[in-house]
Amino acid sequence: MRGVALKKAIIFDLDGTLVDSCGICITILEGMLQDRGVWRRIDPAIARPLMSRGGEAMVSGLLGEDGLEPALELQEFRSRYKLLRTPHSALFDGVQDGIAQLRRTGFALAICSNKPQQLCELVLRDTGLDAAFDVVVGGAPAFRSKPAPDLLDEVLAQLGLSPEECIFVGDSDLDHDVARDAGIPFHFLTYGYAEQGWRPSEGRTHHCFADLVEELVAYSLAAPVA
Repeated sequence: MRGVALKKAIIFDLDGTLVDSCGICITILEGMLQDRGVWRRIDPAIARPLMSRGGEAMVSGLLGEDGLEPALELQEFRSRYKLLRTPHSALFDGVQDGIAQLRRTGFALAICSNKPQQLCELVLRDTGLDAAFDVVVGGAPAFRSKPAPDLLDEVLAQLGLSPEECIFVGDSDLDHDVARDAGIPFHFLTYGYAEQGWRPSEGRTHHCFADLVEELVAYSLAAPVA
């Protein structure tokens, strides 16, 4: 880990890393089912691993045989999402204080998410994190989803930094793969949406956000003064 102290920016995934969006996604999908006369509950244990698979896979996977055309289902899901507020309680433990501490330490902070740009910005505003981030890049028609490099390349361009100057923090194999391919050190948070038991082949693993923050702050404070 020597060299982490010289990093200038931390790039975060959003869902499953900073915000637990599983509950709100289930609420939306159960509402869609109820409007069709289907009173089926969605099991969070089944839903959580699908949260990082991309919107269409998640929506179609959880609607199952009660779903219609996947692209249209996703469009309805996202339209309903825009009308809901994400509660502050959806932040994972330690995120609010940890983000503030990393910011005070001097890191630039960025979001790199497959979630559509408008929804990323909405969730960050709802949870009070929006002012902490210098760059927010979410899904858009011009970008392929992670693990393709498009979103991360846009984050780096907006930060004006090279991969060697950054750290990537995420909760899934998609995050690991995009960071690895770019040559960015990866920090994995185990509480998110990865398949049960999955661990990255390289990088650092943390079981809570506070531990991640403690390690990154310690290395930053140990950095030599230029």
